[in-house]
Formats: sequence, C-alpha cells, structure tokens
Amino acid sequence: QVQFVESGGGLVQPGGSLRLSCTASGVTFSLYIMSWYRQAPGKERELVASITANSGTRNYAGSAKGRFTISRDNAKNTVYLQMNSLKPEDTAVYYCYANPRILGIRDYWGQGTQVTVSS
Repeated sequence: QVQFVESGGGLVQPGGSLRLSCTASGVTFSLYIMSWYRQAPGKERELVASITANSGTRNYAGSAKGRFTISRDNAKNTVYLQMNSLKPEDTAVYYCYANPRILGIRDYWGQGTQVTVSS
C-alpha cells in the first residue's frame, strides 16, 4: 500500500518555526521529485518548494525564498520543509507531492497537514 504521510503542522506564533515531514511507504522514493504545496482557505493550491531525487536542484516560490528550506533523506523515504520566520499569510494546509521522474508510474499526494500562524 502506497502512502505519503505528512506531519509536523500545528499552531505557531508569527516569527516562529515549524518543520514539516512527509514520509513515503510502498514506493521507491528516489524515483520521485518531491514538492511541498499549500492551500489557504478560498485560494488555489500553490507550489512552495521542490527538490530533485538527488537533492541537486531545489526550487522555491518567491514567498518561501530565504525563509523555507526543502530537504530529503532518501534512506528514510522522507522529505522535509523547514519553515522559519513564519507569517500569518503562511497559514494553509501543506501537502507533499510526489512527481515520478520516469514514465509508467503515477504521482501521489499526501493527505495534508494544517499550519496556522497566529498570535
């Protein structure tokens, strides 16, 4: 059974930090480019950050640059999103997304984890 399970969300004050994790099972994790997306109430889902299979390339949305860091540990089948200097506008449900880098296998979404930035 394939699963991508996020964890690490919660309530944090502005300026605080959170570290999200997304752990995969039932797949060959290194076959996937991993991304974090987020969706705020009433808004479309947007890309936050992505990382290639060997961590050689990382991309960030403008809102995340300088504050968020994406990383992965293929031995643990896990991708992380370290979020610092959080702002109320970072409040959203955060999803991990697995995009296969080869043909013939499907992509996957995690179930999401809520991040709320509020005083």
